[in-house]
Amino acid sequence: MSKAVGADGSLLSAATPSLSWISVARHAPYFVDETGSPWTPIGQNDAISWPELNGLFRRRDAESVEKHLLWLKDSGVTCLRLMLEYAQVRHRYFERPAGRYVPSMVQFWDDLFALCERIGLRLLLTPVDTFWTWLHWRWHPWNTANGGPLRSPTEILTCPETRQLIKARLGFAARRWGGSGALFAWDLWNEIHPAQAGDSADNFSEFIHDLSSYVRELETELYGRAHPQTVSVFGPELTWKPHMALHEHIFRHPDLDFATIHIYGSGPIDNPKDTVQPAVLFGQIVRDSLAEIRDNRPFLDSEHGPIHSFKDKKKTLPEAFDDEYFRHIAWAHLASGAAGGGMRWPNRHPHVLTPGMRRAQRAMADFLPLLNWTEFRSRNLNAEITAEGFHAFGCGDAQQALVWLLRGDELAADGRVRTDVSPRSTMVRVPGLADGTYQVTGWNTSDGRAVDQQVASGRNGALEFTLQPIVADRAFAITPLYPKRDPGDDRS
Repeated sequence: MSKAVGADGSLLSAATPSLSWISVARHAPYFVDETGSPWTPIGQNDAISWPELNGLFRRRDAESVEKHLLWLKDSGVTCLRLMLEYAQVRHRYFERPAGRYVPSMVQFWDDLFALCERIGLRLLLTPVDTFWTWLHWRWHPWNTANGGPLRSPTEILTCPETRQLIKARLGFAARRWGGSGALFAWDLWNEIHPAQAGDSADNFSEFIHDLSSYVRELETELYGRAHPQTVSVFGPELTWKPHMALHEHIFRHPDLDFATIHIYGSGPIDNPKDTVQPAVLFGQIVRDSLAEIRDNRPFLDSEHGPIHSFKDKKKTLPEAFDDEYFRHIAWAHLASGAAGGGMRWPNRHPHVLTPGMRRAQRAMADFLPLLNWTEFRSRNLNAEITAEGFHAFGCGDAQQALVWLLRGDELAADGRVRTDVSPRSTMVRVPGLADGTYQVTGWNTSDGRAVDQQVASGRNGALEFTLQPIVADRAFAITPLYPKRDPGDDRS
């Protein structure tokens, strides 16, 4: 694999051992690496033409991209979601003409994979940017007007010739970069939609099976194993089109390894007025999504953000407000039982995440080691946890639990949670834990540090503890507390 080079032609990164591959944990709805250690997707969506990665195109400023990726790593980021082709602009097509891969684009991906290998970042990769492909169809190389096989994007899922182009693109990527552990997983199709198949979902199962089996068989032939796979959907479609079997394809398709949707809930999430209600709605959507899964596969949001306020209202949220909105959504996602903090679509000008959002990602990354994710058979407990005066988000099994509590009774004029009010306490009850003694570690989600610890007992199928007074929010890791065994005790 080629390495990124600087303007003077020198290598930016030396050859390093390959990153370990990621797979689904055997006993939990989360992810692990080859050593069996937990791995959690913390990151966001990025694009090859956005400010922070744009310098790698034609190697115009590769040094700045490397510096940025190193900063992401230091910020706790583990994963970026990217589209192999981002069709918002006309000079980032992966093929031109159809079936001929653009050398400068191939070089971009060679260099990005090399950097991610060295730095230790991974990519959730999807082959087609369906949103801008649809809007800018006039210029797309697959359009018959430009020598391609497809008359309209309304036939993109049903046209046999286009299917071959899609599989060929996936095959090219699998052969060239599929051997790398920097590839976390394939999002085989971005935002699958009935409009892409003549307003029908009848062929979704066959389409997913065809792409999935092709990539899996190819990777297995080449590498003896395959990367995890998913297919994403614009989340509101699940409720807008209840007569179509979208849930079956997204949450339960037998060929897919984990489930993902794009959580763009209308109102609080798309156009937020405060930072509390978006988290409440996010937690409910995660709970509903987990209820659709029958085989304990992981679930995660792979796109969210204030899309309506940014795209339609042309408004960038104030930074302090957006930082809190981002942090609240991330903890609602993780605490409700999804993997990681969700993957924000920036929806800001400039189109990047803020430093405050990066600090929130670091705080979450530092919290993760408090729980044993490889054995965490979590189930959502948002509605079952009792904590009077707080919005409760949580998940747990018989051995451990994760709880996040958020105050919503004291909002400032700008919609943020007030921090100049008296701290509040209450009794917290978490059901489902086996009888025994547990350590309850309170975590400051803003500062990224443990702020209190206490011991609590689980009795009669639930654990109760008194909440130390808090002003705004706090996360809790609840883990078994076993007595230390005397090394000289050989009675076992």
